[in-house]
Amino acid sequence: MDEIKKQTSGDDIKVLALGGLYEVGKNMYVVEYKDELIIIDSGILFPDDDLYGIDYIIPDYTYLLENQDKIKGLFITHGHEDHIGGIPYLLKQVKIPKIYASGLALELIKKKLDEHPGIKANFYEFNELEKINFKYLSVSFFRVSHSIPDAFGVVIGTPLGDIVESGDFKLDLTPVGKDANYQKLCALGQKGVLLLMSDSTNAKLKDLSTSERVVAENIKDLFREVKGRIIISTFASNVNRINQIIESSIEGGRKVCVVGRSMENIVTIGRDLGYIHASEDNFVEPKFLSDYPLDKITIICTGSQGEPMAALSRIAQGNHKQIKIEKGDTVIFSSSAIPGNSVEIDYVINLLSRQGADVVVQSTFNDVHASGHAGSNEQKLMIKLLRPKFFMPIHGEYYMLKTHAKSAVDCGMNPANIYILENGKILSISQTGAKILSQKVPSKGIMIDGTDIGGINTAVIEERKVLSQTGMVSIVATVDKNGKTIAKPTIISKGFLFAKDNEEVFKGIENFVIDYFDSTAFTRRQDAKKDLKDKLGSYIETTSKQKPSIFIILNQVA
Repeated sequence: MDEIKKQTSGDDIKVLALGGLYEVGKNMYVVEYKDELIIIDSGILFPDDDLYGIDYIIPDYTYLLENQDKIKGLFITHGHEDHIGGIPYLLKQVKIPKIYASGLALELIKKKLDEHPGIKANFYEFNELEKINFKYLSVSFFRVSHSIPDAFGVVIGTPLGDIVESGDFKLDLTPVGKDANYQKLCALGQKGVLLLMSDSTNAKLKDLSTSERVVAENIKDLFREVKGRIIISTFASNVNRINQIIESSIEGGRKVCVVGRSMENIVTIGRDLGYIHASEDNFVEPKFLSDYPLDKITIICTGSQGEPMAALSRIAQGNHKQIKIEKGDTVIFSSSAIPGNSVEIDYVINLLSRQGADVVVQSTFNDVHASGHAGSNEQKLMIKLLRPKFFMPIHGEYYMLKTHAKSAVDCGMNPANIYILENGKILSISQTGAKILSQKVPSKGIMIDGTDIGGINTAVIEERKVLSQTGMVSIVATVDKNGKTIAKPTIISKGFLFAKDNEEVFKGIENFVIDYFDSTAFTRRQDAKKDLKDKLGSYIETTSKQKPSIFIILNQVA
């Protein structure tokens, strides 16, 4: 970190992302001035299909660990997993004096930490009207519209001016929940904003994002039309949407059955906070569904992204203990496909359709979902309202960041004052201007397998990828002190060939191993294992036209 000090003075403000750039996920942003460091969000990234066995990816916390004496607090914009999912892993490694969160986000974080016994956290529930002051820096907030209640942007006051981090937002003029604080946005713009860091997710969307109010009316209309049972899946975090579904069900005289652990948790928290307006009498447990006519039931469940273990997938596959698809069921996907999930979603839709369900998905004709992220015109309006001196697009793949940067130019910003960073790069702001430092802090994502906080080595992932593509053959050979076989070798095959259908191939492998030891003299077991592995690999490829991974276990009896 000495190189960073050489490139900056003690009065420079440093801004960086440990996650959230060139990706949609693991959002974590840092603002640092002198001996004070503010963290905004601590999220996770869900893995692509080629990261075999990986549950999620978290940021590298090395920089925070090295500077933890400067940390004043972790400030949470809202309760989505890509903004709070990494908190348990952060707390295991780094001392965080206080976590500042509000409303639903705070309750979701507490619920999450309940699943990690032994982790202690010091919470502070902020409200939108207050300012939290430190020696040099201050933090205040403004409410935004998003697909989850209690979403906020963050304002960090510095000696050089305000830095605004928008959080995930849309400018929904007819929201289902509370309005965004447009008055505070205008006031910030009048005062002057030093740097705007703004959500880029929907930068390619030319039109305004659909209002949640429109979706609410469409869901009510759809519920009035459906004659049979309704099964509807949406993101568990979308509390306002879930409330719309429940209210539409009650209006139609339907009982509501909530299925899926995350959905059950969010309904409980939503009712406790007053976001879901329903009494206990409006709900029915899965085991009592048969007590009611099908047309008097709504089932709200997880699985809108085709997740194999989610409730909707298990219902579609006929594996759910208490819920089976009935002829005349209508299944509604009140969500849009997250990039990379289309194949899994289509698979579930096909299963549901084969069993006789009518499936309704988001389309031009069925507006049953609205994005929580601003389209390009809303992003431009945010820029116009705040009138920043410098601009840094965040939260998005590279093309999203680049498109958002172009929107800023269209709004009249000087291209020289727009900075597209990558994770780990530092934007240094001084009284004379801003620059990206050449030095980069550790920012490579840490892959989490189960509860392994140490992360998984990329070599392990490569091995898993190879095994998934080629399979494996394991040979257990036992030889005497002269290196000659004293028993038939044991051959174990996984993902290579089915032994019963390929007896000749496996008999050939067995004979090859026996012949090798009967005709080859060796002094070191390691040399013999390597030589056998190479020769057996060529033999298997020639006879089977496949190249499995080969493992040799050689036991030598004295």
